[in-house]
Amino acid sequence: MGNNSTSSVKKPISAISETLSRCWTEGVTTAHNFEVMEYSLLEGMGAGKFVSSSMFTLSGYGWRIRMYPDGEKEEDNAAYVSVFLRFYSGTPDVKVKFTFSLLEKDGKESNLVSTKHTFLSVGASWGYTHFIEKSKLQELLSRNDDCFTIRCVLTVIKEIRTEDVSTVIVPIPESNLHTHFASMLKDGEGVDVTFSVGNQLFSAHRCVLAARSPVFKAELFGQMKETAMKCIKIDDMEPAIFDALLHFIYTDSLSGDCDVDQSVALQHLLVAADRYGLDRLKAICEGKLCLRIDVQTVATTLALAEQHNSVQLKHACLGYLSSLDVLRVVKETDGFKHLAASCPSIAMDILDKL
Repeated sequence: MGNNSTSSVKKPISAISETLSRCWTEGVTTAHNFEVMEYSLLEGMGAGKFVSSSMFTLSGYGWRIRMYPDGEKEEDNAAYVSVFLRFYSGTPDVKVKFTFSLLEKDGKESNLVSTKHTFLSVGASWGYTHFIEKSKLQELLSRNDDCFTIRCVLTVIKEIRTEDVSTVIVPIPESNLHTHFASMLKDGEGVDVTFSVGNQLFSAHRCVLAARSPVFKAELFGQMKETAMKCIKIDDMEPAIFDALLHFIYTDSLSGDCDVDQSVALQHLLVAADRYGLDRLKAICEGKLCLRIDVQTVATTLALAEQHNSVQLKHACLGYLSSLDVLRVVKETDGFKHLAASCPSIAMDILDKL
């Protein structure tokens, strides 16, 4: 078997100490509906005159809704209906949040208003002098037989407290999924397909290859002839490159075991990555090759970039060749002869600069 794998042991990241506190606001809520029947008979009572709901209680406090048909204040000329919440009984200094709204017979809610207030004494009131204009209320009354309902949703805020929350620090190990997959490849357990590359055999798992490579997926699970084959022959690839390809498929990282020159191996691995649709591996190889351009490799690398649509690598090569002194030396290399044969148009563009 020709499978090789390496795994690097990374130093675990130490856990960051954290503390936590939490603010709790405890409250209790109720709703009271105050039905107003035959409203037109209440108009004309005069400013400051009101009708009151029955008392409703919440958490030991008593409350009433007061509705002023002609408004609370004389200066408003009876243009508004006023609505107030009155603190009727209980311990003073109570903080509340409450809403007023109008309900029609069909349950439709409108004119919602909301506020917070602290009632410092029994008998205190808080609300809305201009709760609704009489003209708007008339529209609602015409649809509801001269009736409407004032709905109050009241929350008594009982306690605000802050408490410490015990924090358990659990160190999280680094992911070792890649090492498990590398071991699975190395141990050969469950393998169900074999590849013949040069004079070596490589075993692998169809499902892993198909999940990582669209080309392998088509070969192993599609309509291609390789679907039913137990041993698939791989042409035009060196065993060391196929080994590196498998290592990447299983671990998402490059192998350090290529037994050929590093730059040449990266070139061959880029070709293999492009062949099997491994875009991330192709980009990794492209980035590393950009850092390894020299006089002897620039021409062959440029040809490779052009043939496999590696745009950034091509730009890096052309940038390296922008110096006339470098270009004169490169023109005499075997790599440039290969470039002229495989990509004549690029070679001619380069020679035109001389």
